[in-house]
Amino acid sequence: MDEQIYQRQSVPSDPGRARTQFWEGFAKGLPIMIASAPFGLLFGALAVDNGFTVFQAVLMSAAIFGGASQMVGIELFGHNVPAWLIVFSIFAVNFRHVLYSAAVGRRIGHFKPLQSALSYFLLTDPQYAETEKRAESRKPVTFIWYLGVATPIYVMWVTEAWIGGLFGNLISDPHALGIDMLLPIYFLGLVMGFRKRDNWAAIVTASALVSIIAYKTIGSPWHVSIGALAGILMAVVVAKPEQAKERN
Repeated sequence: MDEQIYQRQSVPSDPGRARTQFWEGFAKGLPIMIASAPFGLLFGALAVDNGFTVFQAVLMSAAIFGGASQMVGIELFGHNVPAWLIVFSIFAVNFRHVLYSAAVGRRIGHFKPLQSALSYFLLTDPQYAETEKRAESRKPVTFIWYLGVATPIYVMWVTEAWIGGLFGNLISDPHALGIDMLLPIYFLGLVMGFRKRDNWAAIVTASALVSIIAYKTIGSPWHVSIGALAGILMAVVVAKPEQAKERN
């Protein structure tokens, strides 16, 4: 099916269909919400511990909506670090989102300008993965579906910052409870979901190895973006040129 036709058909034509697509997206967002819960709570607790008020912690989660960015921010804000270095550090940590937005742009090109702006704001790692999976299954990527995925994640992320800021000190050691493993396990599931793609093993292996080396030599959270770049470079190296179409 032609991409433009597919995009036009992806816009719900009636309220009932729109509601169905929203709840389809909402169902995809629920497990992400649960998996990210410990990190939202941890951010709220760490923010208050670093001198933020509960309101400031909640406002930061609502305005930035990026776990790695927020963690880097609260670590740097209290050390008299120049503002430009904070901005650069956050940009480096989240450089992968530049790549995500380029890929997702193909899927949401039919969104209206304000819808696109909101969609890019709500773009996270799992949101990108779910959007790619839906597009590859030839199901319509509509704004209402996209919003359905993002709603539980965003609302609970902000709520968790508030809860963490108020009661975070009640959990003295989240690592002992194993709750810090929920999100890595979820991400592993996302990665495995793409295992049928060409050159998947080579790309994942390169990204993982370089990320581990970067973590050991440079440190967190830089290893995330460095590993992502390594995977991209490997994808470029192993990519096969498109075969020429036979002439009739």
